[in-house]
Amino acid sequence: MPIETPTLSRRGFLTRSAAIGCSLAASPLVTPVSFAAAPWDTRLVVILLRGGMDGLDVVQPYGDPAFSGLRKTLLGGPENDAIDLDGYFSLHPALVSLMPLWEAGDLGFVHATSTPYRDKRSHFDGQDLLEAGTAHVVSGHDGWLNRMIGLRSDLSSDTAYALGRTEMKMLIGPAPHSTWAPDSGFEMSPQAMRLAELIMKDDEAMAEAFAQAVRLSDEEARLESGMEGGQKRRAEHLAVADFAAQRLREDARIAAFSLNGWDMHIRQKPVMARTLKRLADTILALRDGMGAAVWGKTAVLAMTEFGRTVRENGTDGTDHGTGGAMLLAGGAINGGRVFGQWPGLSEADLYDRRDLMPTTDVRAHAAWMMQGLTGVNRNALENVVFPGVDMGDDPGLLL
Repeated sequence: MPIETPTLSRRGFLTRSAAIGCSLAASPLVTPVSFAAAPWDTRLVVILLRGGMDGLDVVQPYGDPAFSGLRKTLLGGPENDAIDLDGYFSLHPALVSLMPLWEAGDLGFVHATSTPYRDKRSHFDGQDLLEAGTAHVVSGHDGWLNRMIGLRSDLSSDTAYALGRTEMKMLIGPAPHSTWAPDSGFEMSPQAMRLAELIMKDDEAMAEAFAQAVRLSDEEARLESGMEGGQKRRAEHLAVADFAAQRLREDARIAAFSLNGWDMHIRQKPVMARTLKRLADTILALRDGMGAAVWGKTAVLAMTEFGRTVRENGTDGTDHGTGGAMLLAGGAINGGRVFGQWPGLSEADLYDRRDLMPTTDVRAHAAWMMQGLTGVNRNALENVVFPGVDMGDDPGLLL
């Protein structure tokens, strides 16, 4: 008996799909992880460190004479188990596994940098501004990565991926991209699969979205199949890194995802150690999953919405601040150094007498990286991707 194709709209299909056993969690229409394929051969990974990472604890200016007087428990320098980088800055000991990258020139940092966001120190506004790439918070914005992708008309949805469960607003906009999250099971019987194909056969966009959902779910299944029987499911940040690396080895050129947990008002020392280890493990999983050839043409940019106060608070933590730090990794990075203009930590040098003074704009560093990786011209970066930014002189972040 022939199968009759029912009349069903896109909205109808999406709302009824659960009835035929289809989990839309795998669909690029509704899940958050983004990638993109492109004519250039380099790769860009953007990691948003949500919560306001304390750059002064990650890359510690122990050579600044004022530093030790500002931090009572969050001490830096080799005498406090931190890892000396250049005689002035030391690295938090939880990032010791990344030191081979530093020594190989595949790891670097930018200090005393920030978005244009000032004074209110709200996570929501700070993250919105960071993802919008604008000088002021605006509602309903598109994201700076999406605007960069939109400069080309020959890109597919495989060029950029937004990964994880948290929405990546930097990839929101009209330019094509894909999304993926772990645990996005997608199971359909052969009959249901055939029905879905018939429903969408005359709708090219829906058919492509459906095919992509199946493909992304298959990729996750392949990742899981490599685990031994009694082994626990891979932690989400590592699953995201594994999937990103796999796609970046193929057609994808851009991946964006976030790592949470950087808001450390209380007991920062143990919390920072755990959170930094998670970041280090994520970066190493990306490197190992990509392989040497792809890693060699990759830049990883880890950025946060703002830094934290230079003084500890009364609960062994730090509060929302202004100037912070960026982490750079990858074979395309001109690493082994701390970039930026150090403002000093004397009270007169601080922003509002409480925060690290920003001396550079996060957006300018991201713009220079995109220009070096993709060839986007400076005019487009300063007026379209990051409207109003002044890129200044090339800081030399890339080889």
